[in-house]
Parts: sequence; C-alpha cells; structure tokens
Amino acid sequence: MLAGLFLTAMKLVVGLMTGSLGILSEAAHSALDFVAAAVTWFAVRVSGRPADREHTYGHGKVENLSALFETGLLLVTCGWIIYEAVQRLFFKRVEVEASVWAFAIMATSIVVDFSRSRALSRAAKKYDSQALEADALHFSTDIWSSAVVLLGLVGVLLSTLPGLRWLLKADALAALGVAGIVVWVSIQLGRKTIANLLDEVPPGLLDGIVQAVRLPGVLDVGRVRVRRSGPEAFADVTLTVGRETLLERAHGVATAAEAAVRRLLPGADVVVHVEPADSAASARDEDAPAVARVIALRMGLAAHNINVEEVLGSRSMELHLEVDDTLSVGAAHHQATAFEKALHEALPDIGQIVTHIEPTAVSGSTYRAEPKDEARVLEVLHELAREDSFHCHPHNVTVRRTGDELAISFHCALDADTAITTAHTITEQVEHALRARLPHLGRVVIHVEPLSKKK
Repeated sequence: MLAGLFLTAMKLVVGLMTGSLGILSEAAHSALDFVAAAVTWFAVRVSGRPADREHTYGHGKVENLSALFETGLLLVTCGWIIYEAVQRLFFKRVEVEASVWAFAIMATSIVVDFSRSRALSRAAKKYDSQALEADALHFSTDIWSSAVVLLGLVGVLLSTLPGLRWLLKADALAALGVAGIVVWVSIQLGRKTIANLLDEVPPGLLDGIVQAVRLPGVLDVGRVRVRRSGPEAFADVTLTVGRETLLERAHGVATAAEAAVRRLLPGADVVVHVEPADSAASARDEDAPAVARVIALRMGLAAHNINVEEVLGSRSMELHLEVDDTLSVGAAHHQATAFEKALHEALPDIGQIVTHIEPTAVSGSTYRAEPKDEARVLEVLHELAREDSFHCHPHNVTVRRTGDELAISFHCALDADTAITTAHTITEQVEHALRARLPHLGRVVIHVEPLSKKK
C-alpha cells in the first residue's frame, strides 16, 4: 500500500510536469493499485476469520469479491485512458516533454512493481490466497505497462529527428497499449473471480475424484460436489457399498475415500456419505448371495461358498454356514433352521436351501476384525486393483479375525466371457498376492461373478 501511494504521487507530479498522458495514465493506474491493495488487505483479514453460525463455509468468498471489485476499478480506468488517448490522437494536440525525470520515474516504477509482485506471489502460494494471487498478477502486468510507457517516451524523444515527427503520437499510442494490457488482465481476472463465486469446478477435477474414490468395497460413486471459499476447498462425495457391509468397514471405506480426495485437494474439508446399494428396493430384487450373507451376519453367523442354481424354472441354493464351534449338533441345527426360514422369507423364489453346517474355526472363535485390520485389507486390495495384472473388481469385502489370523471374503467381478479355468487361475493369483502382503492371512474366499454392464 505504501509503494502504491509513493508511485502514485511521483507519477502524478512528473506526468503534470511533462504533459505525458502515458505517465498520467500510469499515475491513475497506481492510484487504483493503492485502492485495490487496501481492499485486498481488508479482504484477506476478513477471509481469515473462522466459520460461524451465519457463514458455515467460512468467509473466504470475501477474497473473490475483492478481486471482482479490483477488476471493476481497472476497467473504469482503462475506459478513461482510451478516451483521452483517442482525443490526443485525432482531436487535440498536447506537447509531451520526454525528460530525465519521466524516464527515472518509470524505471523506478518497474523496480518497485517487480519487488512487490514477487513478494505477493510468494505469499499467495504459501497461504493459497486468491486475493493475493490476483494482486501479484496485477502488479506483474504493471511492469509491462510501464515498459510500454517508456517506449512511448523514447518515441517522443526520437520525434525531434528529421523524418520522425510522427513519433509525437507515440505517447498516446503507448497509453492505448497500457489500456489494452490492463483490459486483457482485467478480463482474465474477472472470469476467474466469477467462476469462483459461481463454484465452477476446474476441468477434469470431478473425473479425477471419481476415479480416486473407486476403492475396494465401493460399488458406485454417486454425487460429487466441489466448491472453494477463498483458500479453502470443500468436497462432498456419496458412495454406494454392499448392503451387507458392516458399519466399521463402511467407516474405513469413507476414511480411505477422504484421504484419496485430499491427495487431489490438499487440506480440503471432505465429507463422504456412505449408503447401502438399492436401499429402496426389496430384498427379492437384490443379489441372492448378498442377501444370505446379510441375514447370516444379523444372526451372528457367517455364510460362504454360496451357490445358486436354476433347474427347470426353480432356484436352489447351497451354502456353508459357520456357527459357534462350542454348540451341539441340535443347537447348531436349530440355528441353521432359523437361518433358512429367514432366508426363505427374504427370497421366496428360492425353493430348496441346502446348508452345510461347520464350526467357525478349528481353534478359537471368529470375531469381527478391528478397523485397522479392515483398513489394511482394503489398502492392499486397492494397491492390487491398480496393477495391470489384477483383472477383477473387488467389492463386498468382509474381514473377520480368528485368533492371530485374518479371514477375508470378497466378490471378484470378471468379464462375462472369461473362461472358468482362467477365472480360477486369476483368483489363485489374487490369493497368492494377498498372502504375500498380509502374512497373518488365514482363509480367503473369492466369489467370482460376471462384470455387469453398469460397471
């Protein structure tokens, strides 16, 4: 602000002394620089205030309003400069004195503008401030506009030579050059400011976020919204997971998705909403194995190796049902019967259900894995999914703990035309890669299914 005040005073005095419209236009420009710097200073102070009840996203938009105000000031100044330059070119004659003072003040202006442009640029990058970035860009263009005025003064000086009388108009032409530069910068600044005020998203950012949050266990990516408020960025993402997903695992998926978004938007405030697949649909419209696993989990059991077949228009299901290994045959059969009854009610089109009862584990009971275990499994699956050799899309991941070992199961979606022998080879490769990365991995169950058109 002090630099702007100093340059305005010097340019005004020298411009009046020499009659140079170019220098007078630069004086007006510097005066507006002072006003713009004052507005920016105020805007940065206000935008730094924390969010409150009236401004839940903070006060960052004040920076955008400041930049928009600065754009308006610059355009008004350019209008006056262009009008006066046209008058001097075609309707009136003003003698310009290309004195040493005129050259000195413009050279000083270039040095000052260069130093404050660099200082503002460093601060803008450090604090991610759009208002400071706008000022830095503004002052960097002042260097070029001052150079144009210097060129005009050189033209006036050369006009005393024989045959170069026409260069007397160089000062007015230089003023038009200054105005042209400032108009171009103002339009660019105005477009960027309006885009930020309207929450316009940079090209490719949404697609990048969608790809980043397609983590193992995520069936679909719903709504994605991004907005900026000054230096702050906000992102809202909706993810769809399987209906049988446990709360702890859903939380792990959300946490991993938040981290993935922050890699694209460092420091962003990210909110991830996780919802079950087809929450409004009836159970009969869902995937039968998924329904069986959900019902088993609700009853404190575990179902795996689920196979559904259709013969002569009738569907039958075969599965393995894990029960507490301390139960007697009678008690285990009672639980299996209750499970089959619940499954028939959820899937009335299933005729016969054949349940193979087995203990949860040979030694010790099976418990839900801790969130850190599930997060590690999801992380490993995500790493594998990014490799070219990993040909399946993992989802519906379930992680359980048996003593010191982890037992996992998940669906592996493959192309429908894949040969079953190839599919078996792929699942073996996947299991081998998992065991190489997870040393305490126990049982691994991979359910292969055809890749749907939606995926």
